[in-house]
Amino acid sequence: MDTLTPRAKRWIKYLVAIVAGNLIYFTLAPHLPPAARHHPYHADIGLFVDLWFCVAIYGLIELLLFLVRRRSH
Repeated sequence: MDTLTPRAKRWIKYLVAIVAGNLIYFTLAPHLPPAARHHPYHADIGLFVDLWFCVAIYGLIELLLFLVRRRSH
């Protein structure tokens, strides 16, 4: 991954966070309260819950990369 540009690395992290966040959200969606479920083609709280999962995964990716870099130095 060292041959990639910083922009490419960032986009890969975004892609992984979005795919993993959506996978977790849609796996848990049947168990979420009805208000936290997304209804297609509507702007609702479910969109924000899904976004939260993606942002949380991105934060975990950044934390893990930080800890790995810190440990290797």
